[in-house]
Amino acid sequence: MTKPIVAIPADIRSFDGATWHAVQHQYLSAALNAAGVMAFVIPAFEAGYDTDAILDRVDGLLVSGSASNVHPSLYGAEANDKDGPFDPARDATSLPLIRRAIDRAIPLLAICRGIQELNVALGGSLASEIHEQPGIWDHRRPEGVDRDGMYAIRQTVHVKEGSCIAGIIGPGDIRVNSLHRQAIARTAPRLQVEATAEDGTVEAVSVIDAKAFAVGVQWHPEYWVETDKTSNGLFAAFGDAVRSYAAAKPPVTAAQAIA
Repeated sequence: MTKPIVAIPADIRSFDGATWHAVQHQYLSAALNAAGVMAFVIPAFEAGYDTDAILDRVDGLLVSGSASNVHPSLYGAEANDKDGPFDPARDATSLPLIRRAIDRAIPLLAICRGIQELNVALGGSLASEIHEQPGIWDHRRPEGVDRDGMYAIRQTVHVKEGSCIAGIIGPGDIRVNSLHRQAIARTAPRLQVEATAEDGTVEAVSVIDAKAFAVGVQWHPEYWVETDKTSNGLFAAFGDAVRSYAAAKPPVTAAQAIA
């Protein structure tokens, strides 16, 4: 059996005056080396996509983190300058893919911005600048450190007993690298909270009625996936789900492939 393939929606980035469709290396590397799957980067466009045509050709959906935020209009709020930066093409690409992947029982792993997109896609809302709220810690990345220091595992998260993630990495307290300015405010009706930070911030969810692996985490398992047991366990479980989905798909005939 050839390696299955997962779709990863791209961000829009500008370099040297040109527009790029980009995904950070760590996500692609974690998919290949920890989940054991290949990855197709899906360009981000605000219109014109056939979501099912994309999902017909892959076996999973990996929704990555990003420096941009989901636009507040997508969850019924007004945007202001501090809520940005925004990436409307990423929103328009990712949210329909998330909904259809769940509907079609295609395995889904959503990370950082991804968990926020998952929540919004299913009817939830987000809170901005959570560090300004009483009793909430500063979850933003530390200043004046290199990338390894920025993504250092420093925060305790409690995984609920009996949750989907507990079945993968075990219940109780774990240590993670969670870096974010926004977080889930109103949890979507179809989502179950799987893990929380000590200040109550939602750090992981699963889709209640999903017929396949459908998990979102606010932290960054992709960064230390080769050395951190928790991070590796999440990607390995996602990879197993993707392989199971791929194995159950009917084979594509030569005529179908040409068509």
